[in-house]
Amino acid sequence: ELALDGSDIGLNATVLAVYLWVVAALSLPNIKTFLAGFMRLDLSTSGIVKLIIRVADILTPVADEIIEDVRGGTKIWADETGWRVRGVTWWLWAFANETAAYYYAAPCRGSPVIMQILGEAFWGVLITDAWAAYNLFPCLLKQTCMAHIFRKIRQQIKENPNARSLLSFHSALKRLLKDGVRLQERRKEIDDDAFWQRYDRLRERLDDLLKWKNPNPMLAKLIEQVRRQHGKILAFVLVQGCPNHNNFAEYIIRKGVLKRKVSGGSMSKRGAAAYAILMSIAQTCHLRKICFRKFLVASLLQYIRTGKPLLLSEYAIRLNTKKKAA
Repeated sequence: ELALDGSDIGLNATVLAVYLWVVAALSLPNIKTFLAGFMRLDLSTSGIVKLIIRVADILTPVADEIIEDVRGGTKIWADETGWRVRGVTWWLWAFANETAAYYYAAPCRGSPVIMQILGEAFWGVLITDAWAAYNLFPCLLKQTCMAHIFRKIRQQIKENPNARSLLSFHSALKRLLKDGVRLQERRKEIDDDAFWQRYDRLRERLDDLLKWKNPNPMLAKLIEQVRRQHGKILAFVLVQGCPNHNNFAEYIIRKGVLKRKVSGGSMSKRGAAAYAILMSIAQTCHLRKICFRKFLVASLLQYIRTGKPLLLSEYAIRLNTKKKAA
């Protein structure tokens, strides 16, 4: 029980290598140097890769559990970033809710990946940036990231400081969203008729704003960009706790961005898949305030004993039992 079957290094060293690769985002040569210098383990980078891929294969059922948890929520945040596999452009996708994050590496940035991961439909609110691939995915509600839109407006204002119409449009749209946030917060305090009347008034104000009279070319282009997101600007008001931005997904995907900058991506499809599986587990552990290293040890130990890894739900039951016993 001190090592995986056929492995020439112990379980703790195996877990440490995975931790350094995923959480610390170290490159393979640096992991090799660390293990040699601090633990006197002489491993090749190819040996480390094989070990990490093997651990990811073992823990695939845990990643499957995580995506089911993501699908079962009322809100899903989604984002994607560029990835490389042997120098070829791929994409690292991230789908998350408040307690689970699932990563997936694919050579495609289109809607088929979304449907493959989330299923044929989602009966909640999908919070994304303005990437068109999400438009084709059927779900109950979609909320676009207004932070992206405001960044574009502020950039235009910075480049054209004398364009008063841009400033006016920015202020009016910002007030509209603030009123939407206030209405969302007061949902439980007012009756349904009053809520829907105020919500309809917000939508009318948005329609009026998009009918800006005689906009200059810059503002006209900006209004057209906002108009394309029309049905996804005020969806957040209808769902308690739903934001009008996609900052959470950007936080989740930033882990992958850091890894890409350090390592440049993956050298094989299996390596990319292994990173996605292990990053899903690491980030979900972080969201649930679970020690990733301790979970890996417990899960792999059960695999050594039974041939099946310990799932996160089972690990949570163990932790709760220990707390009650204490």
